Amino acid sequence: MSEIPSNDELAGTEQPFVQHLIELRDRLVKASIAVLMASAILAIYPGPAELYDLLAAPLVAQLPVGAHLIATSVISPFLVPLKILLMTAFLLALPVVLHQVWAFIAPGLYAHEKKLVLPLVVSSTVLFMIGVAFCYFFVFGQVFKFIQSFAPKSITAAPDIEAYLSFVLTMFVAFGLAFEVPIVVIVLARMNVVSIQKLKDFRSYFIVLAFIIAAIVTPPDVVSQLALAIPMCILYEIGIWAAQLFIEHTQAPDAE
Repeated sequence: MSEIPSNDELAGTEQPFVQHLIELRDRLVKASIAVLMASAILAIYPGPAELYDLLAAPLVAQLPVGAHLIATSVISPFLVPLKILLMTAFLLALPVVLHQVWAFIAPGLYAHEKKLVLPLVVSSTVLFMIGVAFCYFFVFGQVFKFIQSFAPKSITAAPDIEAYLSFVLTMFVAFGLAFEVPIVVIVLARMNVVSIQKLKDFRSYFIVLAFIIAAIVTPPDVVSQLALAIPMCILYEIGIWAAQLFIEHTQAPDAE
């Protein structure tokens, strides 16, 4: 009797699938080790408490003399710095994590697809980090100064550390995502969802949209709203320019 064909099919597909799972596991382990190593280094120097002090520096600089942040939960003085430690460790290990992700997906991509994915992964990461840095070094100082200027003299400001962490993360995500505008524009144009000309025609509408988004996600002060809306408009123009170059250099061989 002849062998059952399905056995050959299973033998031909099961092994590659298992190999992919093993490789995925190995990549995840390497990425996790990188994060843990970064966490260990940060725990030694500068330490979780110092990391929180660094994060809180823009707010502390605007508080009245002698004012401090407070912890309203018993476990907050331990838990909040630990969260910041892990988030900082992940950011430090991000190049290794992205390298593991790229090493896993790259073998399954064509040459022109690699030209599309790798620059987008790298540039989106860089832009997100730039947005976070812009928020920390410029926006926070202006926002906290504006807020404190409205505080009555009879009130002593003593923000809660957990509430401050939540506010900071919200702002970081908002500015980080806002700085991804060029990536969104490039992807939409590259995938032929919209044409370059339509993106140019949408320019005036995007300006209005940028200010609406800024008014929603930022505190109610003009400085922070302008600090978010103006970069979004500039990045939109950069995205249109970059999309034209990107499309020219990432066409499939048969489309060139």
